[in-house]
Amino acid sequence: MPRFLRMITLAFTLILPLSLVVWSSDVRASASYSSPYTFEQTFSTALRMLRVDMGLKVTEKDSENGYILFEYVSPESGKRTCAGAIELVKGKQAVQVTVQIPAMPQYHEQMLADVLAKKLATDHGEPPKKKDPTPPAPPPSEDGGAPDAG
Repeated sequence: MPRFLRMITLAFTLILPLSLVVWSSDVRASASYSSPYTFEQTFSTALRMLRVDMGLKVTEKDSENGYILFEYVSPESGKRTCAGAIELVKGKQAVQVTVQIPAMPQYHEQMLADVLAKKLATDHGEPPKKKDPTPPAPPPSEDGGAPDAG
């Protein structure tokens, strides 16, 4: 019987850390927002939101590569700071915004994404209309589409 218990203990000792590694890689949370505004409007508004509206310290920013790194201070956690990032990726019809604060629950990231969406609408009004990606159909010819006899 003791040998059986040792085998079970060994199995749990090996399986438990492995399962934590597998599960933790899938748990990585973030919040995303598809911004209908231009890249420049979205980037500058996100930067102002972090610095001015929330009073957070921006540690690094790069508008060419589309990211802002900052120190997040949760209203719930007092003075504890943790690293956060906002990533912006240009798309054909929108700017994809991803907010990540790995040390905090996912609702903190979602809250920042929601505040950014509201601030964009408040600061810039209605989003600019995007061009229709499909070209207009050519007008029908006057001769009814008959081939040219000339």
